[in-house]
Order: sequence, then C-alpha cells, then structure tokens
Amino acid sequence: MSTDATRAEICAVACADTWRDAGEVLAHAVGTIPAISARLARLTHSPDLVLTDGECFLMSEPPPLGKNAAAGGTVESWAPFRSIFDILGTGRRRSMMGASQIDPYGNQNISAIGDWRQPKRQLIGVRGAPGNTVNHRVDYWVPAHSPRVFVERVDVVCGVGNDRARAHQGSSLRFHQLGVVVTDLAVLDYGADGRLKVRSLHPGVSAEDVARRTGFPLDASSAGTTRLPDAEELRLIREVIDPRGLRDSEVRS
Repeated sequence: MSTDATRAEICAVACADTWRDAGEVLAHAVGTIPAISARLARLTHSPDLVLTDGECFLMSEPPPLGKNAAAGGTVESWAPFRSIFDILGTGRRRSMMGASQIDPYGNQNISAIGDWRQPKRQLIGVRGAPGNTVNHRVDYWVPAHSPRVFVERVDVVCGVGNDRARAHQGSSLRFHQLGVVVTDLAVLDYGADGRLKVRSLHPGVSAEDVARRTGFPLDASSAGTTRLPDAEELRLIREVIDPRGLRDSEVRS
C-alpha cells in the first residue's frame, strides 16, 4: 500500500472497487473520478468491463482522460446512441452517477432545487436516472460531501431510492439495486432497513467530520478505513489513465 496517495487517488480506487464482479457490462461513469475508476477497474480486476472512448467507440485499451479513439488503441466495436436503450433495457450496463441531492434511502435529485413548480435552481433534468435505477445497479459519486447534498428529503426524485422501490406494487422495480455512495470523505452503503450508513472513512477523516457535513443522522458505528491504492494502481492512475492530473481538479487533497 502507498502512503503518498492523494485524496483524489483514494477516491478513484474506492470507486474502482464498485466495478468488481460486474462482468461484461457497459460502464456508465459520470465525472472525472468515476471515469478514472472504470478505466482502472478494466486494467486491473475487471477485464471484461466494456468501456467507450467517451463517444461511441468500444475500446480494448482505455484511452487517457480527455482522449478519444483517434489517440490510439484498438477499437473493438461501437455503440451508437440508438443502441444504448437496448443495452440499458437488458441490464447489460452499470452506472456511477452524480447527485445534487440524495436522501437517507438513496433517492437522488439532479433536476431542480426547490418547489418543482417554480424551482430556485434549474439543473440538468431527470435525464436517465429513473431508467438507470429501474434497470441495473447504480452507484453514486459525490465529490463534495455537504449537508446541501445529503438532505432529509430531496426536492425532486430522479433516481429511485430503496424506500420507494420496496413500497412499489408490481414487478417493474425487480432489478432495482443501489450499490454505494462514494464521497470525498467516505464510502457509504445501505443497511438492512435501506438507509445509508458509513462503510468506511477515508484516511484522515473522522466520523464527526462526516456527521457535521451530512443533513441527517448517519450510522458510522461499524465503519472501517477506506483502503489505500497499491503501487500498480498509482502507476496506472498517474502515468496511464490521468497523466494530466485532472483528478485533483475534482477532489482537493
């Protein structure tokens, strides 16, 4: 284990671990750290993970961040936009999305802040969040853990949380699966009651730090410590995947 890893690199490895045992599925990774994590997983423990160049080409060797298929590597196939919904509907995809708000049960909002009829802030809309949470596993990445993000109740439900999925009548949410929430402070998962709890704290972060920056009670009684990257993971992040250091613009050390 390396002791000189930055917080961004610790987060990237924590996100990469979410792709373990995913198998041959299309990785949908939103954000710099998630994009690094999917590439790192493909180059280490999850070689069957399917990656694009950020556009439509499926790559045998993931290109560095900011580069597309023209930068080199072997194009294995392609997935035009019209094919994505077929892949999504058959569950051959996994997503790591962002969250403008997330509540204790994992309901996620990326649409608007305030009353939806006259919001204070208009965001990007629900986008593919409902379909993602209905069809396949979804993990979340939050680069700035804050009580403005972790709220008691989201203003608009975009990604379906555990409470709504369990209360739903019928079979349309039978594939609903929320994985973990990785933040710049910790890794959160869900207890038997469907509520978020702390799985691990990043090195140098205390349970009090997380509690102070969360807008609802969060159980940290069984939290461990997030693992550090090993030497090979650091080499891949620094020399192959993100040589320009874009990770540090998303997570400050």
